[in-house]
Amino acid sequence: MEFFAWCVMAAGIGMGLGSFGTGIGQGLAIKSAVEGVARNPGASGKIMTTMMVGLAMIESLGIYVFVVAMIILFANPFVDTSTKLTIAQMVGK
Repeated sequence: MEFFAWCVMAAGIGMGLGSFGTGIGQGLAIKSAVEGVARNPGASGKIMTTMMVGLAMIESLGIYVFVVAMIILFANPFVDTSTKLTIAQMVGK
C-alpha cells in the first residue's frame, strides 16, 4: 500500500508545483503586456497577440503536469508489479 501512497503524494506535489509555476508565469506575462500597452497603446494588437500565444505555451505546462499526474494515479505501469508484491508480502506473513 505504500507504493500507492507515494504515487498520490507525487501526483499532488507535481500538480502543486506545476500550477504554481504556471500561475507565476502567466502573471508575469500579463503584467508585461499591460505595461507594454500602457507605454505604447498603438501596438496593443501585436502585444496582445504575442501575449495570447505566450499564455497558451505557459498553460501547456499545466496541462502536461496534469496529464502526467493522471498517468501516475490511474495508468501506472508498476501497479501490477506492486500489487503482486503486496499480495506476496501478505501471504508470507
